[in-house]
Amino acid sequence: MTPKERAEKAAAAMWASDRASQHMGMAITEIDEGRAVLTMTVRPEHCNGHGICHGGVTFTLADSAFAFACNSRNLSTVAQHNMISYIAPGREGDILTADAREVSQTGRSGIYDVKVTNQDGAMIAEFRGFSRQIKGHLFDE
Repeated sequence: MTPKERAEKAAAAMWASDRASQHMGMAITEIDEGRAVLTMTVRPEHCNGHGICHGGVTFTLADSAFAFACNSRNLSTVAQHNMISYIAPGREGDILTADAREVSQTGRSGIYDVKVTNQDGAMIAEFRGFSRQIKGHLFDE
């Protein structure tokens, strides 16, 4: 199995049980070893009292992309620490894209950067996730 095939199979196994990402309206558009791209359209229920995309929704999209990227080797991996910087607001109707890329993988710990942009390529947020591998796999090899 190639690394890309493993990443695709791991993503399919995770997606089958990821009701949160599905409920939010996310879609996986790219997957490879150490990389995942997810998209989501900002719906009215994603907006806060200022009429812009709630920061927690943007964070959730970035966190989901991070999760698919760091689980791409079929090693169960969870978030250890995450942080986000908001650059500009997402707006209702925007199509947000979270592009997660592995920066470092050493032992059981990893670092991933996620850039969230809108349909025009404008930067919405930058997210950094720190992962930790735990026992288990997403599928049997």
